[in-house]
Amino acid sequence: MKPTPVIKCPTCKNSGRWFDGAFGPFCSKRCKLVDLGKWFTEEQRISEPLRPEHFVAFDDEPTPPDPAAE
Repeated sequence: MKPTPVIKCPTCKNSGRWFDGAFGPFCSKRCKLVDLGKWFTEEQRISEPLRPEHFVAFDDEPTPPDPAAE
């Protein structure tokens, strides 16, 4: 099995193997809730419908492990 990649937490930008923990891709429950709050207040939003060409740049990105598969 490949090692989990080191990524930056989307909220606090600390680097780590966050997909190994319970809150991945966030480093903690706090960072996860801060991000959720930004979606609720519409500070973060999807401004236009997503189309297949939006995802082309991510074709080579690693897929996080599926916790349900374990």
